Amino acid sequence: METNIKLININSKRLTTMNFPCSVFPLRSEELAKIKRKALQRKIWYRVLSKIERVQINLTIKVVDRVRSTYLAKVLHAIVKKLIDAMETPVKRLMREVGISLARKISEIGKKLGCKSAGKWAGDWRFIQFLTIIYMNTPVLYK
Repeated sequence: METNIKLININSKRLTTMNFPCSVFPLRSEELAKIKRKALQRKIWYRVLSKIERVQINLTIKVVDRVRSTYLAKVLHAIVKKLIDAMETPVKRLMREVGISLARKISEIGKKLGCKSAGKWAGDWRFIQFLTIIYMNTPVLYK
């Protein structure tokens, strides 16, 4: 049974998510150690994960070089997704939740008004970030 897991590249400025089946995307101990180090630096390792989840990551880093078991991969992917979601900044989270839909709406309006370049607006991360910051600074009364 293959399950698609969405992973977000936390180092890039793009808002792309990639679907990886568990059997295709092998986790390596180096990748887990890098994610653990970032979580410790941002002080979310102990706040977000339970003791069992921390032990699972630590044991996998120490014992396994590459995860081959699909069951272990599913468990680790759930933990990694939890960490990545916690490491995401509020602006990026709002960009994903609100900014993209606002950019699509404005892009559609621009197309209807005859602007030829309006189709590119929905995928422009700077425009999405701009709309998100405007949304964040809009008073609750007007939302």
